[in-house]
Amino acid sequence: MLSRSMKIAALFCFCSAVFWSWAGTGLQLAQAQEAGPATGANAPPAAAAETPPAAPNVADSGATPSEAPHERSFLSWIIESSGWIGAVILALSIYFVALVFRQFMELRAENIVPPALLEECENLLKARDFQGIYRAAKADESMLGSLLTTGMSELQFGLPEAREAMDRQAEVHVVNMEKQISMMAVLGTLGPMIGLLGTLKGMIGSFSVIALSDTQLKASEVAGGISEALLLTFEGVGLSVPAIYFFAFFRNRVSSLSTEAMHVADIFIRRLNSLYRGKGGETQEAAE
Repeated sequence: MLSRSMKIAALFCFCSAVFWSWAGTGLQLAQAQEAGPATGANAPPAAAAETPPAAPNVADSGATPSEAPHERSFLSWIIESSGWIGAVILALSIYFVALVFRQFMELRAENIVPPALLEECENLLKARDFQGIYRAAKADESMLGSLLTTGMSELQFGLPEAREAMDRQAEVHVVNMEKQISMMAVLGTLGPMIGLLGTLKGMIGSFSVIALSDTQLKASEVAGGISEALLLTFEGVGLSVPAIYFFAFFRNRVSSLSTEAMHVADIFIRRLNSLYRGKGGETQEAAE
């Protein structure tokens, strides 16, 4: 189960890395093609190539011949456009990845229903060492150990009381496990809201450029605000989608593991009760 879960997480991280690498490479190639000299189909005609172009008027433009157009990488553009809102989304993304790996390590069948504890209790049950079973279950911190300890403590009042006590104890464990994964649902809801905040910030910046332009409209500033809005929206949704998926994934795992632990504990407590009553425990209780 762990290997499959780790493969899912590794595949998700690999696809994200490939996407960002592909996007960065594509943008850099596009910038290089625009800045580089035209070749092949985009080359100028021969007649036009023979005529030397007129020298630019340096005095009118105010630029020096050594100056070259400034090019930015894709990563620097993302950092600059994201701003402090992107930093918040990045911090939440790091927390989300750490939370996912933690749940992969904790929500495992061997942690909820330890095979070593179950084997030890089976051997002690065959030897009819009831006190040894209780000590082994109490020393174990797993959900199965807690259920067996609760059931054996209430078994003196009857099997129905013991099963009811185990049901209540199982509900406590389920609530604690669901509390640990509830932050994924919060991140799934919070991601689009933070992205919407970035959308509003970018659109306000774009329309403020339009509103405050008295003479000539600067298209680059307008496009910069729109690209910032779209980028932050993409980052917020990119955090929300995996958060919602993994929340549902771990919630189903909590349900299946807790059901399995309750089923194993119920079968074991029934067998223990049968052997205990058959040993003469019921006659001793009646005599007392």
